[in-house]
Amino acid sequence: MNDMSIVERAVDQKDIKISAKDVQVYYGDKHAIKDVNVEILDKTVTAFIGPSGCGKSTFLRCINRMNDTIDIARIEGRIELDGEDIYDRRVDPVQLRAKVGMVFQKPNPFPKSIFDNVAYGPRIHGLARTRAELDEIVEKSLRGAALWNEVKDRLHEPGTGLSGGQQQRLCIARAVATQPEVLLMDEPCSALDPIATSQVEELIDQLRSDYSVVIVTHSMQQAARVSQKTAFFHLGNLVEYGNTDEIFTRPRDPRTESYISGRIG
Repeated sequence: MNDMSIVERAVDQKDIKISAKDVQVYYGDKHAIKDVNVEILDKTVTAFIGPSGCGKSTFLRCINRMNDTIDIARIEGRIELDGEDIYDRRVDPVQLRAKVGMVFQKPNPFPKSIFDNVAYGPRIHGLARTRAELDEIVEKSLRGAALWNEVKDRLHEPGTGLSGGQQQRLCIARAVATQPEVLLMDEPCSALDPIATSQVEELIDQLRSDYSVVIVTHSMQQAARVSQKTAFFHLGNLVEYGNTDEIFTRPRDPRTESYISGRIG
């Protein structure tokens, strides 16, 4: 399958939020990502699936330039957010990461109060001029992460005192507090129990009304439940990309079918 057919399957009437063209990623001499071309839509959940080490998390970290923090990483090609090249020298990675929030595999609240966890980003980016505005952002973010009712009476208690699922939703609240346009999630449920996983999946479905959400997951069942678009990575290549139901029921590439059916992975 050529790259154009992969890209064409992604395009519909919705706006393209992120566009990647001929993206290569190297870690020293290792060619980790090869010729990735993809267009990710706004107000949509896109799942990256594939075996361990296939490049899905590496590519996810390219979207907010987290790979900049790795000395031996080198990125070639072009990634655009709303038509702007995010690797242009004039782009400040800190400002980019305010627009492109990230939630990691393990909940990682700061050793601060629940309030200060959420207020941290708005403070450093100057998003609130008064304490009242900051209070409003914190409440709105916690409501957006479906956590407000559980923590509104304990905002000044440590975030680390919450349960695992609550901590992950706190991290989501922290990510949305800077008013991002894209939310990246790298295996956000892998450290959670089934009940907390279900709560986070329900939240992801709600978040897509406001954000372009990209989720890396090892769980094909999770990808099928939460996403509208799915990208299958294998050995550093983006093998196939399209509507989730088509990827899971009518994959075009035999490698995708082998992975979905459990023959590789």
